[in-house]
Amino acid sequence: MKKILKAAVIAMAATAVMGLCSCGGEKKAAESGEKHYKFGFTCMDQSNPFFVLIEKTIREEVEKRGDKLVSVDPANNVTRQIQQVEDVIAQKVDGFFLNPAEAEGIIPALDQLRQANIPIVNFDTEVADMSYVTTYTGSDNYNAGKVCGEDLIKKCPNGGDIIVLDSPTMNSVVDRTNGFLDAILGHGFNIVAQQDAKGNLQVSLGIAEDLLQAHPDVVAIFGGNDPTALGALAAANAAGIKGAKIYGVDGSPDIKKELTDPNSLIEGTGAQSPINIAKTSVDLMYKIMAGEKVDSRYPVPTFLISRDNVNTYGADGWQ
Repeated sequence: MKKILKAAVIAMAATAVMGLCSCGGEKKAAESGEKHYKFGFTCMDQSNPFFVLIEKTIREEVEKRGDKLVSVDPANNVTRQIQQVEDVIAQKVDGFFLNPAEAEGIIPALDQLRQANIPIVNFDTEVADMSYVTTYTGSDNYNAGKVCGEDLIKKCPNGGDIIVLDSPTMNSVVDRTNGFLDAILGHGFNIVAQQDAKGNLQVSLGIAEDLLQAHPDVVAIFGGNDPTALGALAAANAAGIKGAKIYGVDGSPDIKKELTDPNSLIEGTGAQSPINIAKTSVDLMYKIMAGEKVDSRYPVPTFLISRDNVNTYGADGWQ
């Protein structure tokens, strides 16, 4: 009986100690002020490998901190994007990573986020009214187009006819196009066609097919992003075009693989780093969560990748 009572006393003491440790642990956690967050994420089109990698990187960075990312894909439809943002707001998110399908069209969603007092990290493509966002980070898009134009001048010193496949509703593509056009201004180039390819490979393919039938002798095609350039490449190959130099913007693995092929019409890409954009976005979001002051803009450098230097960056992944 004494042995039984002794065992019971020991068990009760152990339970009490565990209880004290547990309470102490809970108290310590409470005192540390540790908090977990839920964030929203939307970009214009997750069929684009550039945005696939941005979403993946942001998700990894958020989840390794024990937090959650609620991601939606509007597939380049701003009406759908507005509805999706509203649905995510209803999930009580603490912050939003946002890339607009349309710079102006996204404003109703920004209004909803403002009313819900949810801070916005705007990435890659600026919204039309930057007063809505807490901060912005993205590539130097103007320079990304400019370096393509400068390369074209070197390779076509006599100028010639060119096609421009842009996307007027995407501020990032507008900046790239402006950089390209400013670079070639006064160098003998004639824009025979400039059309909205919506940053999409299939749309670009269809437009380029029609344009190349009317203008088979163009010396160059500028695409506002790499999917647009790859769509133009497919159209040019199907039409048997041999002399055109095709430029894109992104620095994607697909475009770099083309640059390793000496027979490809792809001539260069204004390269950006989706990994750096994503990591910068996450760093900024956590500074905002901590109540730290952030600047309004954080540009990420861009540069040209061409056949001359593609081996430096490799074709297996993003830089």
